[in-house]
Formats: sequence, structure tokens, C-alpha cells
Amino acid sequence: MPKVGMEPIRRKTLIEAAIAAIHDKGSLDVTISQIARHAGVSQGLAHHYFGSKEALLLAAMRHLLSEYGAAVRHALGQASGPRSRVSAIIAASLAPEQFRPETVSAWLVFYVHAQGSDPARRLLSAYHGRLRSNLIDALRPIAGAKAAAIAEGVSALIDGFYIRAALVAGDPDREAACNLVLAHLEKELEVHQ
Repeated sequence: MPKVGMEPIRRKTLIEAAIAAIHDKGSLDVTISQIARHAGVSQGLAHHYFGSKEALLLAAMRHLLSEYGAAVRHALGQASGPRSRVSAIIAASLAPEQFRPETVSAWLVFYVHAQGSDPARRLLSAYHGRLRSNLIDALRPIAGAKAAAIAEGVSALIDGFYIRAALVAGDPDREAACNLVLAHLEKELEVHQ
């Protein structure tokens, strides 16, 4: 008989194990059995909670998106004024927890996976749409009609740092990255005023 209240704990453990297994392997060439072993549970239990590897991968993507969304909401809650809001979004996007090696590996693999998986593509589209809309909302009072174009550049720079983080040994210089994005933002705001 399953222990009452264990499902959320085991689901989270399996999701974290999936992210770790993807990082270890460097691809989605992991099995439910390997993920379950990583989590310290049986393969049957992993199938019971998720049904398939695809469902577990999508749950891992949702988990990372949820963590990121919570970080952005928290940062926006601390911000006052448009420039502060844009800076908060950039800082949350380039925060240390977003650059854990496991997180970076998982995101890069998920981007590739989204090319052949409609549900994964929809999740990534939701992420991009939310980042874009948050940036546009914060930029509109200071950039007007150019807010969307500036938001595209800022979000492209943020995504580019994830790719670089995957290719560079050691911890990425997030402070330099944040400063670079903010400098780009200031330059764009000067051009568009």
C-alpha cells in the first residue's frame, strides 16, 4: 500500500532525477530505468507517476519553468518603476539558480527536444511569450512603440548566455552577463528616445 502524502515528494524526486540524468548523459538518451535509479525508486513507480518518459520530461520542463516564473515574480514584486522592472527580469533570468549546470544542460536538451515534440514546443513558446510580454510591459512606459523590438534583443541576449554557459567550463560570469544586457538595454533606450 502506498504511503499517504508521498506522491508529491516522489514526483519531485523523479523530476529532479530526470534533470540530473539528462545533465549526466548530455542528451535525452536516458531511460526511465536510469532516471528511477537516479531517484532511488523503482522503474515501476516512475511509470506509475508519469506513465512515460515523455510525460516525465515535460514535467521536468514545467518544473524548471515554474521555478523561473517564481523567481521573476519575486523580483518584480521588489521592483518599483519601469527600469527597475526590466532590471529585475534580467537579474532573475541570469540568477545563479538558473545557471546550475544541471539546469543549463536540461534547457539545451529541451530546446532540441522541442523540435520534434509539440508539447515541448508549446512549453518553450509559453516561456518565450511570457519573457517577451514581461519585458514589453516593463519597457512600454520608457520605450513606447519600440518596446517589442527592444524586448526581442534583451531576450535573445539572455538565451545566448545559456548557450555560452553550456560551452564554457566553470561558472559563467553572470554579473558580466547582466551588465552586458543592461548596457545593451541602455543603448537601445538612447537610440529610441
